[in-house]
Amino acid sequence: MPSPFSESPAGQGQLQGHPPERWSSALGFVLAAAGSAVGLGNLWGFAYRASQGGGLAFVVLYVLIVLLVCLPVLIAEMVLGRSTGHAPLLAPITAGGRRWAPLGWLFMAAAVGILSYYAVLMGWTGRTLLHALLVGLPADMAAAEAFFAEISTGGDAVAGHVLSLALTGVVVAAGIRAGIERLSRWGIPLLFVLLLALLVWASFLPGAQAGYHTFLLKWDPSKLSDPTTIRNAFTQAFFSIGAGIGCILAYAAYLDQRSSIPTEAVAVVGMDTAVGLMAGCVTFPLVASFALGDVVSGSTVGTLFIALPTGMASLGGPGRVVAVAFFVLAYIAAITSSVSLLEVPVASLMDRLGWSRRRTVWLSVLLVIVLGLPAALNTTVLERMDAVFGGVLLIAGGLFLTLLLGWGAPGRLRDDLLASGTPPALVARILWLLRWVSPAAISIGLVISLVDLARNW
Repeated sequence: MPSPFSESPAGQGQLQGHPPERWSSALGFVLAAAGSAVGLGNLWGFAYRASQGGGLAFVVLYVLIVLLVCLPVLIAEMVLGRSTGHAPLLAPITAGGRRWAPLGWLFMAAAVGILSYYAVLMGWTGRTLLHALLVGLPADMAAAEAFFAEISTGGDAVAGHVLSLALTGVVVAAGIRAGIERLSRWGIPLLFVLLLALLVWASFLPGAQAGYHTFLLKWDPSKLSDPTTIRNAFTQAFFSIGAGIGCILAYAAYLDQRSSIPTEAVAVVGMDTAVGLMAGCVTFPLVASFALGDVVSGSTVGTLFIALPTGMASLGGPGRVVAVAFFVLAYIAAITSSVSLLEVPVASLMDRLGWSRRRTVWLSVLLVIVLGLPAALNTTVLERMDAVFGGVLLIAGGLFLTLLLGWGAPGRLRDDLLASGTPPALVARILWLLRWVSPAAISIGLVISLVDLARNW
């Protein structure tokens, strides 16, 4: 019987002891990876963090971090998955030996921790969508706050959490092609269509230009050195792209050797960044038009579940249609991300223990339901889980990835990329960034994040 730590032949991306699963095409993988990256963080976190970070200063830092730090890390994560053929728990051991086992457990902890509170947010999103569709929008801010208080605590929050994880489990249990890829193939194009339509609509609102200039294009250079802005930019970049968490690693284990990883990574990063900027161009005109700036900058949940429904309600029937479209968009973004998070523990347990996919999915769902109950019952717990799992652990995972493939096993990165036809000069640049730029930048971002969190808490 082969060891569970043995490497798949030729790095063909097969989880040991299971029937072959592959993406049907490079496009299928890119859409699924983009679905993993594009989530509520783009629609919910971007607006909140940009408003806190002085607008354009936050955007500049975010784009620089994405291009110089997250993109090389994403390429490294994809290479680690494809070249080892293993899921996140075992891939670091296969690449660097048993001393790298803690990195696999870090991937597991980050993915399960994020999913345990992310499913709560997904439940809020689904409940808000159903309310807008079947009942209507809140008449004023007080009604919106009362509705949010109702859905974010107690039995309603727990029910939404459980249902969201059940739907996620149904998709992941169906497998790579029939479940995850099928969802991404229709979900991501629909997401872009809805987002583009909302962007055009928002650009004609009376306060659109003021929203762009006040929240998105306002330039305050002092914010470039502000610890909170730097922490927010790192958190948003890593959370949004999904680098350092193991989701893309799990997906890349099903890639074949012919895929051009740098090209696909650029496509994923480009689509994710475009969604974040487009979402900002939808949110900020609404905020300015309906004078909701204080709600957005003062609350992580205020933008999505209180401010936007209140603003859209003032438009009457058309506002309700727009609200339904927006929350359909948000739910698609949420479920395409949640399936990638669930795939991390599922693929890892299948890989290590030889369990069937269906059995592993429902045991993992049950575990995450239990772990997410504190977040479902207390929004303060949810926000702190977001800061720890969706911020610190995720950034730390990115740092250790750069050390593993930049210094511990650089030959694996080089050989895998060259074998798939990547030009040697480009491989050298990627490796240079992974060795000298990304680790230093991530270390600075991690230290600033820890210090700023300790100061705020």
